[in-house]
Amino acid sequence: MLTLGNFTLFLLFVAAVAWLWHSHGIRERALLAAQRHCKKLDVELLDGNVAFRRIGLQRDNRGRRRIGRVYGFEFTVTGERRQSGTIVMFGAHVGRIELEAHAFEPEAEPARVVQLDDWRRPPS
Repeated sequence: MLTLGNFTLFLLFVAAVAWLWHSHGIRERALLAAQRHCKKLDVELLDGNVAFRRIGLQRDNRGRRRIGRVYGFEFTVTGERRQSGTIVMFGAHVGRIELEAHAFEPEAEPARVVQLDDWRRPPS
């Protein structure tokens, strides 16, 4: 027989399963965002995953406090040293991505010689 107590426990169980299912989708979105960000910065995402760290109040881009999920990941620049990064997700939206300070090689610009006469001449 279904009592109110059993029905409440069933609803709590269903809510927990739905929350875990939804969290898995958010984790996948966080992983894709971390992969894109690492590729853009020319660093390598290690292990190909992000790990849930905590859930709590985080500031969004507008400075408002919102409930956000914080995921951690590791990356490398040289392949020798692991460095950490975090990504904050507000629901299914990326809040911010932070990487630990790391060395990088700026792209070398081709040398350009400017003649002093050309520099002084006003643009036409």
